[in-house]
Amino acid sequence: MKIGILGGTFDPIHYGHIKPLLEVQAALGLDEVWLMPNHIPPHKDGTNTSTQHRLAMAQLVCRQYPQLKLCDIEANRDQPSYSVETLKQLRQTHGQDQLVFIMGMDSFVGLPTWYHWQELFDLSHIAVCQRPGWTLCGDSEMAALLDARRAGKAELDKAIDMGRTAGLIFPVTITPQPYSSTEVRRQLAQNQLAPDAMPQAIADYIAAHHLYR
Repeated sequence: MKIGILGGTFDPIHYGHIKPLLEVQAALGLDEVWLMPNHIPPHKDGTNTSTQHRLAMAQLVCRQYPQLKLCDIEANRDQPSYSVETLKQLRQTHGQDQLVFIMGMDSFVGLPTWYHWQELFDLSHIAVCQRPGWTLCGDSEMAALLDARRAGKAELDKAIDMGRTAGLIFPVTITPQPYSSTEVRRQLAQNQLAPDAMPQAIADYIAAHHLYR
């Protein structure tokens, strides 16, 4: 199987997460995309609501979009969730699957600050979500890495035939989204949530549980 994986706090989950995922899935022909909420994010001070609420909201999204699946491996970990350790654990049960770790270009640029980041390329492929007009500095370390490992859907399909399960980078141009989690939380706090910010099921859940007020 070709499995995309997006980790994050999803605090809360909204269309700025969901729509790029669907575009990546279509561009690469992924069989599934996993939403992977974390319990203790290593690069943030904390979250604005509980892990259980964030899991519940992610599950509601998965019910609406059958191609999305909930992965709670990091939510059940009582220590910071480093991506390389998570992928090592997933490799034990998905040894022959094509795992495609999904991130934004901002995260890709910052990869050298991640824990044992070089090992990611031994464990999975990486899909990098690019906004139109966004380019890397041509002489940067990450630009060179992208050029060396750049691939597309055809290469992913060939990798399956060759038994290559890691190491490629797939740049995917995505439609810019107007919302971030910070902006969505601001709107919720002011009771001014834009109707196109998130699925109605998520807005209803947030209202029912009095979150982000």
